Amino acid sequence: MKVLLPDSVELDVTLPEGVTGVVYATGEPIPAEHTDAEVLVVWGNPPAQLADAARRLERLRWVQTLAAGPDAVLRAGFGPGIPVTAGLGLHDRTVAEHTLALVLAAARRLNLLVRAQVGRRWAGDLGGLQPVRETGSFRTLRDAHVVIWGFGGIAGTLAPLLAALGARVTGVARTAGERGGFPVVAAPELPALLPTADVLISILPATAETERILDTSVLAKLPPHAWVVNVGRGSTLDEAALLDALRSGRLAGAALDVFETEPLPVTSGLWDEPNVIISPHAAGGRPLGAAALIEENVAAFLAGRPLRNQVA
Repeated sequence: MKVLLPDSVELDVTLPEGVTGVVYATGEPIPAEHTDAEVLVVWGNPPAQLADAARRLERLRWVQTLAAGPDAVLRAGFGPGIPVTAGLGLHDRTVAEHTLALVLAAARRLNLLVRAQVGRRWAGDLGGLQPVRETGSFRTLRDAHVVIWGFGGIAGTLAPLLAALGARVTGVARTAGERGGFPVVAAPELPALLPTADVLISILPATAETERILDTSVLAKLPPHAWVVNVGRGSTLDEAALLDALRSGRLAGAALDVFETEPLPVTSGLWDEPNVIISPHAAGGRPLGAAALIEENVAAFLAGRPLRNQVA
């Protein structure tokens, strides 16, 4: 059996006897001599390259993406009988760390401090003596209510970090319950939760159901001092609705790592908003434990056992 491994990440993979690993260039078509591969591992492959692989790998029997969200692979056109497994769990720590950085940057107004520094202006209004308790403003995680929409592995890693700094965390997922000691409500309960939120963090995947789900109706239910943080997928946020809410003062700010179009076009109004923090899809980018996941799933595939993280 031949397994194609991407050159976009270092993978020290140990494969069982009889399985050959071949490293391929993700930015180029799969070489003709390797189109007989039965397994394709994907990481950072451009859409055109994935679509080409879907057409030409006629013996393919399984696709392993190292991304937490499999949307790029699912759009590529691989046959319906070919299982797809995702990189769930590989990005929990890195995305949680970046999300915490965005939330703290929003609370401490690092976006405005950087602008002041660039302009050589002492931003005294953002320093000095400050109220111990400030109502109608998000300036600290202490006693802040943080709502995380999409409470999976990343949220499970992030929530204790937020709680350690004094935040009260509520999760939103398909089903209600308690996860890792944090309350999680079902999605239909979200509207009642939003008016109490200081921060709404979205870690939603890209699906037909989540397309632009963070829309005018959702944003309007947040208090005017709230911030929106999106580290899931850009397609889940209605950017026009967000801009309208920011410019009208109905929302305090947004910290965004993902966008509907990437790179974010220079014509986007988001660039000019002082209370928008932009990072270039930088939260993940490092699939920790990828080799172990590949090894585990190759062994399961050979033994006919269920594959870990199968999404299609």
